[in-house]
Amino acid sequence: MNYFVTGASGFIGRRLVEKLLQRPDATVYYLILERELPMVDTLGQRWGEAAARTVPIIGDLTQPCLGVADVDLARLKGNIQHLFHLAAIYDLKASAEIQEKVNIQGTRNAVAFAEAIEAGCFHQTSSIAAAGLYEGVFREDMFDEAEELDHPYYRTKHESEGIVRRECSRPWRVYRPGIVVGDSRTGEMDKIDGPYYFFKLIQKMRNLLPPWMPMIGIEGGRQNLVPVNFIVEAMNHIAHLDGLDGQCFHLVDPNPHRIGDILNIFARAAHAPEMSLRVNALMFAFIPQVIRTGLAHFKPARRMRDQILKDLGMPADVMRFVNYPTRFDCRETLKALKGTDIAVPPLESYAWRLWDYWERHLDPELFIDRSLSGAVKSKVVLITGASAGIGKAAALKIAEAGAKILIVARSEDKLLETRQEIEAKGGTAFIYTADIADLASCDALVQRVIADHGGVDILINNAGRSIRRAIENSLDRFHDYERTMQLNYFGALRLIMGFIPSMLKKKRGHVINISSIGVLSNAPRFSAYVASKAALDAFARCAVAEFSDSGIEFTTINMPLVRTEMIAPTKIYEHVPMLSAEEAADLIVQAIIYKPERIATRVGIFAQVLHAVAPKLYAVVMNTAFRLFPESSAAKSQSDSQEPSLEQISFAQFTRGIYW
Repeated sequence: MNYFVTGASGFIGRRLVEKLLQRPDATVYYLILERELPMVDTLGQRWGEAAARTVPIIGDLTQPCLGVADVDLARLKGNIQHLFHLAAIYDLKASAEIQEKVNIQGTRNAVAFAEAIEAGCFHQTSSIAAAGLYEGVFREDMFDEAEELDHPYYRTKHESEGIVRRECSRPWRVYRPGIVVGDSRTGEMDKIDGPYYFFKLIQKMRNLLPPWMPMIGIEGGRQNLVPVNFIVEAMNHIAHLDGLDGQCFHLVDPNPHRIGDILNIFARAAHAPEMSLRVNALMFAFIPQVIRTGLAHFKPARRMRDQILKDLGMPADVMRFVNYPTRFDCRETLKALKGTDIAVPPLESYAWRLWDYWERHLDPELFIDRSLSGAVKSKVVLITGASAGIGKAAALKIAEAGAKILIVARSEDKLLETRQEIEAKGGTAFIYTADIADLASCDALVQRVIADHGGVDILINNAGRSIRRAIENSLDRFHDYERTMQLNYFGALRLIMGFIPSMLKKKRGHVINISSIGVLSNAPRFSAYVASKAALDAFARCAVAEFSDSGIEFTTINMPLVRTEMIAPTKIYEHVPMLSAEEAADLIVQAIIYKPERIATRVGIFAQVLHAVAPKLYAVVMNTAFRLFPESSAAKSQSDSQEPSLEQISFAQFTRGIYW
């Protein structure tokens, strides 16, 4: 028996061909674009030895008579018993133009091809989308009754099926699959569609909350999910039964689940929190249409919605179908499958396979380059304070990853040493001497960098000054606050404002500010340092709000205590745990790759939350620590080599990373 298949390389098509080839007398001809001929070997590997009974036919779905050459038309004429037309666009995100071209005109060309070769039976793979958003039960003998076909996906599916019904003079059968998901036996799927759009949301909830946490969710309409293996088995069986020409078959689940149930089933499969309380979205129908329309066109609301959907990888159209109103009767399909073991398995029995396959093979996170090299290769990265400590460690890592690193500090001798180390590892570095505490020097630096490189892609404000001195010992040292603010805030701000114009022109850029855990913990004895860093943090928060639509990212790193030359005067730090410069540089690498708005340690976040919830209690805790730890020898202007007490060391261990 001879078959012809369009869409044989597709998700359903390649499985259907594999099924047809199980018949020992079967020969399968299939349509393929000339540029896709390299796929023949890949398909052959899937089909195994039976691939010897397949014949690729070069053509184009969008061309008259499928663009098949006359010589192929001649050898196929009268020689094809079954023609399966599967090639189509099954994507809500596809443009209306491409859907009309492929779904409508492609079907018309396939019908003309069937006429030209005098095919025995034309099998049209339609979709339940052909019913539109019909309110109620849609039977297999219904077609013209379809409603609300304004969406291009629904409209083109309906119209393509109509072409077969009106224009095909050959015997025909129509199959309307439900929402096709992966193989119930293996979980295999080839794209994110249907319920898969919600998987990222489920994954995020699992990562944020324990599985026992009760959640509030939606009820929604009933969505009909069917595994691809059921579709193939049912089509193959029904296609070979006698006396069914001119009929339509709903390849659906007779007992579909509501969206809320579906999400809970996959939440269980993912070990994520389930929706204990589900709200029926129809309850919002009482809101006047004019108000809903107004909200839909309210720009801030629309942008927030679009950002949320973007983060979750959902097309905006998905939300239109939450309250899907259509149920599908499938009595003719059940009658045709009676006496076989072909049936839709319960979703609960294979949901874990679908989830596992998605997380291993389809999760969009798997296809994002999370390497430092992918983030900085050939980009211009400027880092201040790069002659030692955190700045030097970060510069070495970034340069080794392929960036053009611009290292900035006051001392040229130390910068030359840093450049030598970078070049020894095969990197490229450019030296710029500047005093970031001097605004004129900052301006000159910006002008030189723009002249040499046209600006920077990533600016890392790392240079800083820290002073550990109690306020009562600083009453006559106002200059401590001035010079700390001059470098930590005004100097960093001057660079940001100098490089922003070139970033705006390129519509991209990233500013990373090295702040302090002290901003979160309100560390005593660091009022000058923390105030300067808090000012920079506040500026970044305002900047994020202004530049979020301009392609410019801001990241604040609330850096915990790091062992550098800056803390050397405080001898007690020799006995407390802290990060190395290399570990601190890893936080900068994390900022470059992921571009979060903030990076902070758990201790820092806990301190911030405790201060927000119980400020009086927090003040007592911090005052206790303030009295526990002495003033540094540098602050007292005298030598102090006293060893820390066990109590001091224990407290520092418990509050690891916080300045005392």
